[in-house]
Amino acid sequence: MTDSPQATPETSPKLRTIKSFVMRAGRMTEGQQRGLDQGLSKFGLKLEDGLQDFDAVFGRRAPRTFEIGFGMGHSLLEMAAAAPEQDFIGVEVHRPGVGALLNGLLTQNLSNVRVYSCDALEVLRNCVADNSLDRLMLFFPDPWHKARHHKRRIVQLEFAELVRQKLKVGGVLHMATDWQPYAEYMLEVMNAAPGYQNLAADGTYVPRPAERPITKFERRGERLGHGVWDLKFERQG
Repeated sequence: MTDSPQATPETSPKLRTIKSFVMRAGRMTEGQQRGLDQGLSKFGLKLEDGLQDFDAVFGRRAPRTFEIGFGMGHSLLEMAAAAPEQDFIGVEVHRPGVGALLNGLLTQNLSNVRVYSCDALEVLRNCVADNSLDRLMLFFPDPWHKARHHKRRIVQLEFAELVRQKLKVGGVLHMATDWQPYAEYMLEVMNAAPGYQNLAADGTYVPRPAERPITKFERRGERLGHGVWDLKFERQG
């Protein structure tokens, strides 16, 4: 299933060697720089600030979604605009993407998103209280195609256990990938992870949920006959 051993108290620290990202360079547009210059102080959160009271951060108690790797932020921005009654925490290390999301928040005058620019697993461990998230989203993570690189995949038994701790009972881990072997791998990992129930009626994949926006990349893939697989697993206890 994976190159990593089963999650145990002795092996779970191995998660620390897995990163939620691959660092990429990129040019900054004027809008993205504006987002960083004007938006970080308003919407940005810092890893070093440690455990957060998100009710205090957002100034209310509301359903809370955490997204790992929001890319250029288009989907997260669309979801936040469509659900102003919900709060969203997005994590991304790609600075142009962070700037793009922040610029969008400023332009659309949204207040229900907060942003970290660092490793998402460190944020989960150190900044998010247990039993506090209603949903965690992981869309199109790097599949690390080669077998010798599978140990670098973010989806591992240790990851599933960390997420389970942070979700409320009844909270949902929602993952999506456009690479079928990775979808099968995700399904295998999650079936072995304790404390979850697959929300797919047939025990495999769910139809694309309406709340997950379709990206331009996904539309292009659909025209080329490429599939996308969505997985939803609910925390049971």
